[in-house]
Amino acid sequence: MNSWQLFVTLLSIVAVSAKSADKNTRMEAIAYVTGPSGATGNVTFIQNACGENVHVRVYISGLTPGKHGFHVHEKGDLSNGCLSLGGHFNPDKMDHGGPSDEVRHVGDLGNIDANANGVVDTTFSDHLISLTGPRTIIGRGLVIHDNIDDLGKTTHPDSKKTGNAGGRAACGVIGVNLEDGGEWPCTKNGASTMLGLTVSTVFVVIVSYLLA
Repeated sequence: MNSWQLFVTLLSIVAVSAKSADKNTRMEAIAYVTGPSGATGNVTFIQNACGENVHVRVYISGLTPGKHGFHVHEKGDLSNGCLSLGGHFNPDKMDHGGPSDEVRHVGDLGNIDANANGVVDTTFSDHLISLTGPRTIIGRGLVIHDNIDDLGKTTHPDSKKTGNAGGRAACGVIGVNLEDGGEWPCTKNGASTMLGLTVSTVFVVIVSYLLA
């Protein structure tokens, strides 16, 4: 094998390693929510790879029947109950909107719909929230509001701020769910570390071959 063939082969190894490092990086987070009126449940967030959509699984009981605003809030502070979680998570400084809107808060997840028994059991996906990076929702608050979120579509003065969704019926803090004690990927100590080690190894092999 000549030097050019060796270079191409090792470059292919780097490409495959980069793809693998980014691929098998399933992340999961969970929020246990409670409220003063007896609402309780859990919300699970799953991101199957870095940069992919986040899949949200909601199971909450004890709500009033109907639609409720459902938002990620900026703080993970429960020292004063749901009131201390701050406003909507909005790192991009946008107006309030719906999940499918181009202009929206990162934390704007629309509405969840409680059935006649006050139960929400649903799943959906969102393209803007993340479990890593500048839009990570880890450590932030999750709030279920008393009323429907108008998605910023009405003339109410709070429409472009909060969706006029009313008070906070239940809330919790979103935390990492790592049952196996492994490393959180897509970070300095996660998938990128694996790729870095692969690149370093390939570099050493190339230099050793050329100096032989």
